Amino acid sequence: MDKSISRQIAEYAVGLQFKNLPEDVIYEVKRYMYDSIGCAYGGYHTRDVNIIRDIYMEMGGKGESTVLGFGDKLPAVNATLINSLMVRALDFNDIYWKEDPSHPSDIIPAAWAVGELVNTNMKDVMVAIVLAYEFEQRLCLFAKPGVRERKWHHATLTQFVSPLVAGKLLELDVNQMVNAIGISGSHNHTIGCPTAGKLTMMKNTVDPMAVQSGVFAALMAKKGYSGTEKVFEGKEGFMDAFIGWNAKEESLNPTDMEGRDGVSSWSWDVDVLVGGLGDSYKIMECGMKAFPTEALTHTHLSCVLNAMINNDLDYTDIQEVKVTCFSQAYDILFDPAKYRPESRETADHSLPYCLAAAMVDKKITAESFSDEKLNDPRIFEVIDKIKGEPSQEFEKMFPEKQPSRVVITTNEGNEYSEYLEYPKGDPREPMTMDDLKNKFNSLAGDKFDSGAKTQLKEYIFNCEDMSAGEFMDNLTV
Repeated sequence: MDKSISRQIAEYAVGLQFKNLPEDVIYEVKRYMYDSIGCAYGGYHTRDVNIIRDIYMEMGGKGESTVLGFGDKLPAVNATLINSLMVRALDFNDIYWKEDPSHPSDIIPAAWAVGELVNTNMKDVMVAIVLAYEFEQRLCLFAKPGVRERKWHHATLTQFVSPLVAGKLLELDVNQMVNAIGISGSHNHTIGCPTAGKLTMMKNTVDPMAVQSGVFAALMAKKGYSGTEKVFEGKEGFMDAFIGWNAKEESLNPTDMEGRDGVSSWSWDVDVLVGGLGDSYKIMECGMKAFPTEALTHTHLSCVLNAMINNDLDYTDIQEVKVTCFSQAYDILFDPAKYRPESRETADHSLPYCLAAAMVDKKITAESFSDEKLNDPRIFEVIDKIKGEPSQEFEKMFPEKQPSRVVITTNEGNEYSEYLEYPKGDPREPMTMDDLKNKFNSLAGDKFDSGAKTQLKEYIFNCEDMSAGEFMDNLTV
């Protein structure tokens, strides 16, 4: 190819300006910031967030950027990790799932922290956020099949995007941006185990760590540090190491390999990563979450809630719940560890637990994963009645659709069946502003009164002329 993949990405990133962005894209950036800030308020008191914050508060350092909600001033690299983890902690932030899943809003805190570091305005911050969504989502289409099928975590993708976001705000030139991508992309490949089996705090932390690393990479590049230009297509680069690419010829080399879901041909789609840049904006294709759970639980939860509520069922009425899902969902959500979750991280990735909690309470909220709820005996009265069934027919429909069929059989022998193909929050059924406002207000809880919550919404949706520092200060609890 005439130019390296990193150089093509860097040229687009360096050239993008606020005046290039359509009004609907700018509005969507604000919606995702509003959603992410709500998620951060929800994660404000979680143990994992406060462990990381405590470590960095003890370390101290130059007060460059604000810790969201708390108001602490810390080095930008450190504030990035805390804020990204805060957004991610409840698994309630945005979702984009094609060949790979991702949560592009994990990267938004890099833009906030570096924007504050360089004392720029929120217009520049929003441009950087558009880049975060653009390339995180394109990377979810790049590997065929995705890196998740190859037993790697999607933080592997984030490592290439976060340096772009930070680098844009640091005003890196094209060569510096190429170096930043090469620095970060050389050392943040993340194995899949954080989201497999019994989950730990690392489930929500690996992606924020890749975000943080990208900020540091951009700072290194700004000072003149060099990185591998052909980190994607070069010898022993990302594509060569992950199979399906001939690095010597720089050409596709589809190779049959066995992944999570069996043997398939592993390859790449370079055009989907760098083709048609600027023709449209990927942020318009992202989705939001209506439940604080793993994304693939959502259609199933909607089916169960519809059946329970519409038919006035009680959890004590249930004899059996049969859930038909596509194979990837079955692999993630029904492994044996998911029937007796011992942590919030495992519970919100456990379809049996989520469905049992939904049947007991007729709702799913952040409180569904509290320590008290994890020990609620009613949930464990019903959880073993939930049976999963993988469907190859449904697998062929994914990722265009996320089909679910749920059949609830009662003790009296009645059957109630529900079928859905995509969840609330999907771009085909987007969350309305009322939905988003209700979600934000619920997550903000008693940290603010109703007037302050309304004022926060006004700040976020009218932030163009604010500095990044002023914006972040307005978010302090």
